[in-house]
Amino acid sequence: MSIVHVSDDTFEAKVLKSSRPVLVDFWAEWCGPCKSIGPILEQIAVEYQDRIEIAKVDVEGSQSTAMKYGIRSIPTLMLFKDGVVEAQHVGIVSKEQLQKLLEDRL
Repeated sequence: MSIVHVSDDTFEAKVLKSSRPVLVDFWAEWCGPCKSIGPILEQIAVEYQDRIEIAKVDVEGSQSTAMKYGIRSIPTLMLFKDGVVEAQHVGIVSKEQLQKLLEDRL
């Protein structure tokens, strides 16, 4: 299972119209905390591969999407189900916190 990178152009098709829940990581290349949660997202992608998709949105290159969802701090994680935001977490997150967020909503 790989983590997909989505942009303003592909967000609707890959996230909002996905048949599965999608965990979206709003991040930027220059963001240290964003890089630190990368390995956690990779582990979650493997462990939850039958249940969710994981997508990354670079806020620098996809400013329209970031603005639409009110992203003011990164990293921001949002869980989308059927095109609707079901959960959101801003800032660093541990694997255990992320698993709880997902388990409570999947």
